[in-house]
Amino acid sequence: IQEPEEKKIALELLETEQAYVNRLHLLDQVFYTELMREAKAGKTVPEEVVKMIFSNISSIYQFHSEFFLPELRKRMEDWNCNPRIGDVIQKLAPFLKMYGEYVKNFDKAVELLTAWSDKSPPFQELIADIQKRKVCANLTLQHHMLEPVQRIPRYELLLKDYVRKLPPESPDRADAEKALEMIFMVAKHSNAAIAEMERLQNLWVVYQRLGLEDDIVDPSNELIKEGPIQKVSTRSNSTSEKYLFLFNNMLLYCVPKVIQVGAEFQVHLRMDVDGMKVRELNDTQFPHTFLVSGKQRTLELQARSEEDMNAWIK
Repeated sequence: IQEPEEKKIALELLETEQAYVNRLHLLDQVFYTELMREAKAGKTVPEEVVKMIFSNISSIYQFHSEFFLPELRKRMEDWNCNPRIGDVIQKLAPFLKMYGEYVKNFDKAVELLTAWSDKSPPFQELIADIQKRKVCANLTLQHHMLEPVQRIPRYELLLKDYVRKLPPESPDRADAEKALEMIFMVAKHSNAAIAEMERLQNLWVVYQRLGLEDDIVDPSNELIKEGPIQKVSTRSNSTSEKYLFLFNNMLLYCVPKVIQVGAEFQVHLRMDVDGMKVRELNDTQFPHTFLVSGKQRTLELQARSEEDMNAWIK
């Protein structure tokens, strides 16, 4: 007899969960435990480094191995008399918020792993030894570390598929739909956290390049565009190299510093975006020029190309 489609998907969820728990076991009980043991013995790297690389992987491992996998297994064993998984996934969803921390820390973890592997040959050797074991399937630690980052989107896909294949009168319908909505919210939450973190990270780098001027550093600013520009001087009929940072609320008109101590740029002028007007100038002598006029002053600027000019005006 042909198995119903929704049962096939539920079984796939169970199989991938089993494989996933094995992968978490490898990360937590093998890599983390052994690297930590050597760190404590003072042979490789500081303990703090190992903790930072693995973030909260132990909690994630325990949750899946001791709670979610057994519950899922129980559901599949009873499938014939009670075909449902929606309720179990609803219990899972709130705990997936634990992933926020792991995912947010991921890039930093990989950076630390690379840096300390270079710095400490014994650390690198220990990792290489573990990677040679059969359980690693010829994959690197970094590859295994990526697995939790990819797990939530995987739940979302499987569950979407499951809901789509459920017969309308299925007893699991309401629960499965609610579970999908919960997983969707968690996935969105973790993506938003990553995007926000990247934005702040990039913003901070920009502030450092500008020399951290007090009145400019503000976490709510958004950088829209930056790049070199020529300032046209009609008096001397010449141009000079400048650099622009356009934020959602201000335009910073800067001069590249010759001697770069700390900052790359000196802010010459700060113009409010509020009330600013921009228009193209058809100047035959200086092509691709445009005029920016604001409360503070008016600048005649020359872009590198037609394309660049249009991007700035936009």
